[in-house]
Amino acid sequence: MKPYSSPFLNILPSLDVHGHTRETVIYPVSDFINDNIKLKNNKILIIHGIGNKVLSNQIKLSFLKDKRVKKLYISDENAGCTILELNI
Repeated sequence: MKPYSSPFLNILPSLDVHGHTRETVIYPVSDFINDNIKLKNNKILIIHGIGNKVLSNQIKLSFLKDKRVKKLYISDENAGCTILELNI
């Protein structure tokens, strides 16, 4: 049986941060936000996996109050992904 994949998640620009640590995950996500603001993409997807929630918690702590980010939430379709709505 093939795992469920939401078509909504497949169309968003995405960044996979598996393998990063709590300390290093901030830099690629910040660069990805900047790139997508320039491209005028209002939503992006960060793929961090579920695991011990180290990466998802760090992303939330670092970007929840970031002025570039309008809204940040865990995807309903996949708990291993965070969706960021950007201020364009």
